[in-house]
Amino acid sequence: MTPRLTVPLGATLRATFAATVLGVATPLLLAAQGRAMKLDDWYRVTQLSQPAMSPDGKHVAVTVTTIPTGRNERHQEIWVVPTAGGAPQRWTSPGTESSNPRWTPDGKFLLFSSNRPGGRGNTWALRMDVPGGEATQPEGIPSGSMPSDASFAIFTGPARSDSAAPRGADPYARMQAPARPPFGAITRPADPARFDGRHYVEMPIKANGRDYLANPREARVIRPQQLWRQNMGDTARAMLTNTAYSHRSPVVSPDGRFIAFIADASLRPDSVVQAEQDSLRMLPFSAERDREVRNDADIYIVPVAGGTPRKVAEWVGSESNVLWSPDGKQLAFVGRVGRTASARLFLVDAAGGTPRNVIGSFQYEPEDMDWLPNGTLQFVASKGGSTAVYRVDLSGKAAPREVLGGRRRINGVSYDKAGRSMAFVATSLARPTELFLANADGTGERQLSMFNDALNKEVAWSDAERFTYQGVGGLEIEAWLMKPYGYEAGKKYPLVLYIHGGPHSAYGENWFDEFQNLAAQGMFVLFTNPRGSSGYGADFTYSTRGRWFAEDYDDLMRAVDIAAKRADVDSTRMGVTGGSYGGVMTAWVTVKTNRFKAAQADRMISNWWSWYGSSDAQGLTEFEFYGTPWDNPVMYDTLSPIRYIRQVKTPTLIVQSELDHRTPMTDAEQWFLGLKKHGVPAEFVRYPRSTHDLSRTGEPWLLVDRLGRLRQWFAYWLQDVKPTDPAPSRAASGNGR
Repeated sequence: MTPRLTVPLGATLRATFAATVLGVATPLLLAAQGRAMKLDDWYRVTQLSQPAMSPDGKHVAVTVTTIPTGRNERHQEIWVVPTAGGAPQRWTSPGTESSNPRWTPDGKFLLFSSNRPGGRGNTWALRMDVPGGEATQPEGIPSGSMPSDASFAIFTGPARSDSAAPRGADPYARMQAPARPPFGAITRPADPARFDGRHYVEMPIKANGRDYLANPREARVIRPQQLWRQNMGDTARAMLTNTAYSHRSPVVSPDGRFIAFIADASLRPDSVVQAEQDSLRMLPFSAERDREVRNDADIYIVPVAGGTPRKVAEWVGSESNVLWSPDGKQLAFVGRVGRTASARLFLVDAAGGTPRNVIGSFQYEPEDMDWLPNGTLQFVASKGGSTAVYRVDLSGKAAPREVLGGRRRINGVSYDKAGRSMAFVATSLARPTELFLANADGTGERQLSMFNDALNKEVAWSDAERFTYQGVGGLEIEAWLMKPYGYEAGKKYPLVLYIHGGPHSAYGENWFDEFQNLAAQGMFVLFTNPRGSSGYGADFTYSTRGRWFAEDYDDLMRAVDIAAKRADVDSTRMGVTGGSYGGVMTAWVTVKTNRFKAAQADRMISNWWSWYGSSDAQGLTEFEFYGTPWDNPVMYDTLSPIRYIRQVKTPTLIVQSELDHRTPMTDAEQWFLGLKKHGVPAEFVRYPRSTHDLSRTGEPWLLVDRLGRLRQWFAYWLQDVKPTDPAPSRAASGNGR
């Protein structure tokens, strides 16, 4: 194994992050030294994810994703970084795909996932106590929740099937799966060899990222998830339970005597629970809303040796992220009393009792959490557009204390076995992802990797000024204004408003290719988290339910008003863009106002009736719009931009993916037709082989093509840059970089 990087830690980057760790918000800076981002730079950005610290704290493994030169695909490898200092090293073969690193509790093996040929399953291992060597698939390394001594693991799986009856010859076996007559079908193909269509009798029929599905050929049989045990070093697996209900998310107590798990609140059979849920989905929307606060599950404890499960507490709501305290006397869990309520962190005695909310009315919601050996409980939470690590006051008398934060996004916090240090991946607005290390209390932070250092020195990534303003009703809204490349005081620049999707996602303090793309063209980029965004508490997130395009639209326009008043913003040259929810909001913006000179609608929706009948996500509007189109037709009608197409005057670029089942092509087609029929300048770009995720995980060549078209569209309408045909490039001959 040869090291890939030998660059020392950069003092400039350390100083930058030192400022952000202290929470210092800086104004727009003068343009940094370096050139503007080019489209081909996208291929050179290295992405880090899934950090995993070794039990002894001496190494951190991380997934490294790159785009191989000339290839239209992503490549993933496992790299390992010594925490004492030194260059990262590639630990998996560059000829295979590897991800998801994790360590055995004794640190002797580094496990990872790979679909390399010649294996059984996708779990592979590297020996850490033997220098070098190839990855193998050693037997006897269980996966699941383990006690402190790691002597065994508990996991879930269905009971073994006792049915070994041979099946008869299937006359439809040679047909493609979606074409075969599904279970319960009345019609059959006249000739199985001559029908290659699709046949359905139940939903769903398609899913984003999976395309059209195949209906089951047999009756659906619910197989409850049972508890299983596998001892370390042994290949035998023993089923511990055999019940009609499922055991979910099992965690073993530190002493290895008990298993805590989540199950139906009354330990009802899965078939009964499924029938209730199915019937609930058929209720009118008002009845569903009345029953929104439910108690479908509770936490139970059962001895590892077997016995009757004991309910820990009768707690109304949903439980997740169950953790044992280091002494095994308490359990922590994340609980939510209802879908629109903020998640809280609770403690309950393992012997039973009433759960205690130990974070009170704290605004932010706990996500991943860890209970460290010294009794410290810490969790990660989105703090508006940034991320922070918080330490919990177990008495509940004080609010959680931030130990790690700043203007950045933090991903995948991993602790050593002693709980003394933590590794994490972080990114800021002007820096792609890198690996960092800090003490568990947030002190002593330092950067472990510099994968993007050479690119960072070459390209002047744009930074952004963070500001807050009052939305409708005085609600505080967070926003950012990213400076254009080459910014000079005294000049005016065009501006593009970006609107995020979801609607309950959020923009934040992370490097984002789309923002950098337009800033490099010499434009301000305005992005904001209006009401409905996540990261500010559930009340903020769900305040738009039943009120889409109302106050959230006004929040967006107030941000534009603030930016337009700046002396360096040309308010006569502004554009608007967004994807998914941002795409339909972009269409809505052009319905409501002509203040924008150009628009780009990405993954858009124009007609909620047709969207409901052709998408794979009907549950979104059933919840947000209080029912189906026939339950609440007025809302589906009045919130469909296509109803107001006569009012649109803004030139619009429409981008849609052929395999996008979340926002199907039919909506983009309707919007394009409507614009053209009314004489509005419009272009329509359709991407093959692409889903709703094109802009994030789609084919690299198509993803970059999309970035280029956004840049060209706004350059034409906002900067009077005339279109030009590209010169022959290396990409044309198979070189994508």
